[in-house]
Amino acid sequence: MTALLPLLTAAASAPPPTVDVSVTGLRNTRGQVLVCLTTNPKAFPDCSKDKASVRMAVKAASAGDFAVHAPGAGTYAIAVVHDENSNNKMDVAIFLPKEGFGFSRNPTITVGPPSFKSASFAVTGDMHQSIKMKYML
Repeated sequence: MTALLPLLTAAASAPPPTVDVSVTGLRNTRGQVLVCLTTNPKAFPDCSKDKASVRMAVKAASAGDFAVHAPGAGTYAIAVVHDENSNNKMDVAIFLPKEGFGFSRNPTITVGPPSFKSASFAVTGDMHQSIKMKYML
């Protein structure tokens, strides 16, 4: 039994999974990329409604590749915004985003944001997501 203790301790203290994210298609390197990782369909794509979400900002100049640490295994979706003027929000003009955006699994965008289901993916360990930025204006 004592031989199992180190294994159980190691398993209990295993680090949370990491999602390596690659963002492509940024139209410039100004500002920052706002990142939202959530398991809550009602809080997607705006993580402000989810206290358990992971929110972060990455300088646009280094947003090509970065890591997001998921709180644990589960089904997640990622939303990103190219906040070119660093005002910590997506700017809009006549209901259209003036800044770029993207989602995990790169779902087709029609009217409004995609559903959580179309952007979600299972996290069971370290993994990778590639996100293509889209610009409406």
